[in-house]
Amino acid sequence: MHLQALDLTVVTIYAIFLLVIAQWVSREKSGHEKNTSDYFLAGRALPWWAIGASLIAANISAEQIIGMSGSAWVMGIAIGAYEWMAALTLVIVGKYLLPVFLKHRIYTMPQFLEQRYDHRVRMVMAFFWLGVYVFVNLTSILWLGAQAVTTVTGVDLVWGMIGLAVFATAYSLYGGLKAVALTDIIQVTLLVFGGLLIAGIALHEVSGGEGIVAGFGILLERAPEKFDLIFAKDSPHYQYLPGISVLIGGMWIMNLSYWGFNQYIIQRALAAKSVTEAQKGIMFAAYLKMLIPVFVVLPGVAAVMLAPDLAAPDRAYPTVMRLLPVGLLGLVFAALIAAIVSSLASMMNSISTIFTMDFYRHHVNKEGSEKHLVKIGRTVSLSAMVIALIVARPLLGNFDQAFQYIQEFTGFFTPGVCALFLVGIFWKRTTANGALGMAIGSAIFSLGFKLLWPALPFIDRVGWVFLLCVVTGVVLSLLQGAEEHPDAIEYKDVDIRTTSGFNWAALGIIVMLAALYVTWW
Repeated sequence: MHLQALDLTVVTIYAIFLLVIAQWVSREKSGHEKNTSDYFLAGRALPWWAIGASLIAANISAEQIIGMSGSAWVMGIAIGAYEWMAALTLVIVGKYLLPVFLKHRIYTMPQFLEQRYDHRVRMVMAFFWLGVYVFVNLTSILWLGAQAVTTVTGVDLVWGMIGLAVFATAYSLYGGLKAVALTDIIQVTLLVFGGLLIAGIALHEVSGGEGIVAGFGILLERAPEKFDLIFAKDSPHYQYLPGISVLIGGMWIMNLSYWGFNQYIIQRALAAKSVTEAQKGIMFAAYLKMLIPVFVVLPGVAAVMLAPDLAAPDRAYPTVMRLLPVGLLGLVFAALIAAIVSSLASMMNSISTIFTMDFYRHHVNKEGSEKHLVKIGRTVSLSAMVIALIVARPLLGNFDQAFQYIQEFTGFFTPGVCALFLVGIFWKRTTANGALGMAIGSAIFSLGFKLLWPALPFIDRVGWVFLLCVVTGVVLSLLQGAEEHPDAIEYKDVDIRTTSGFNWAALGIIVMLAALYVTWW
C-alpha cells in the first residue's frame, strides 16, 4: 500500500499548514521574551478546548491506533474498556485531584512531591520520569510510529523515524507547550474526522454497499463474540482483560496514574487559566475518549469480516486503510501522522520541563534568567529527540511485540506512583520515607508477582501491588512515629465544587458507560 500523488499532496498541505499555524501561535507581543511560564505552561492561559484536544492528542499515537485495532480483531470491542474507563477516570481527576495541583501552582509533578514530602522524593521521581520518558515513551512513539509510516508508504524505517523527529521538532521546539496545545485542536480534528471516515467505509464495505448501520448489524449478527465486554475465566482473552477487574480492579490504578499523576498528560491542565477552564477541558477530553473506540476499535472488528486470515493482528488497521480511495487515503494517513507528531512534541516538552525545572534550576544554575532557562528547555527537547533516534533500534528492534513489552515495563512502577500520590494527598501522616518505600516497593512487588505468580493477569497484578504499596507506605510512616506532616495537604481547604455543566456532563459519561456494559455484558 503506497501513497499516490494526490495522497502525498494532501499530506504535504497538512504538514505545511501545521508548521505555519504553530509559528503563528508561538509569536510573542513586541518587547516580550518567552519566560518559563510561557514555554512550559503556555503562560498558564490555555482555554478549555486546547486543554481537552491536547490531552487526547498527547495520549493517542499511531501505535495505539494500530495496536488497539489489532487487539479488537482478536478479542473484539472489550479492548475499548481502556478508553471508556479512562473517560470516567478523567471525571474523577477533574473534580478531586486537579484542584489540588492547581492550588499549588506547580510546573511539574516532582515539584508537587517536594512540597508534600521532601527534596529526595522529588529527585528520585524526576530521575525516574526522565528515564522512562526518554528511553521508553519517546523512543517507542518514534519507533512504532515509524513502523506505521513504513507500512503505508514503503519508506525505509530509519528515514521514517528521522522524518517524524524533524517534523515534531520543527513545529514545537520554538513555541513550547503553547505551540503544541494550540495546534492540537487541528491534530485532533483531523484524527477524529479521518478515524470516523475509515470506520464508516469499513462498515459500509461489510454490508456490501448497504450502508453503515447495515454493516454494524451484520457484525452483531455474524460475530457476536466480538461484542462481549466482560470475559469469563475460561475465555482465552481473560489474561488481558480479567473479567470484572476491568471495572473495579487494577485498571483504575493504571488510569489514575496515567491521567492524574503523569507529567506528560497533566501538564496541559496545569497550564489552564483557571480551575473551571481546566475542568471543562478535562470533560471535553472525557467525551472524546468515549468516541475513540468508534474509530479505532470498530475498524478492527470490521476486519474480522473483511480480512479473516490476517498474518498478524496489527495488520488489521492498515488492511482496512486499503479500502480508501486515492486522496482519502492521504487524509487518513495525515491523521496518523498527526497522532504521532503530537505525541512526540508533547513528550519532548514534558522532558524539557522536568529537566529544566527539577534538575537544572536547582542543581546547576539557581540564578539562571528566564531567557536562559527557556534556552535550556529547547536544548533538552532537541537532545532528547536525538537520543531517542540513536537508541530506538538497539532498545526495541529485537522485540516482535514492542508495545506489549513497554506496557509491562511501565506497569511495574504504575502502582507505586499512584499510591504515593493518593496516600500523600489524603493521609496527612504519610512521610517521605513512606513515599520512597511505595515507589521502590512497586518494582519489587511487581517483580515478585511476575516470578512467583506468572499466571496472574497483568491488570490484577497492578491492583494487588497497589494495595501492597499502600500498606508499605502506611507501615513505614507509622514506624517513624510521625505526626501530621508539616506540609500535608489540607484537603478541606481545596475547593472541589464543580459547575452544574460539569456535573451534568459527568452524569452523561456514567449513563453511557452503564448503557454499554448493560447492553454487551
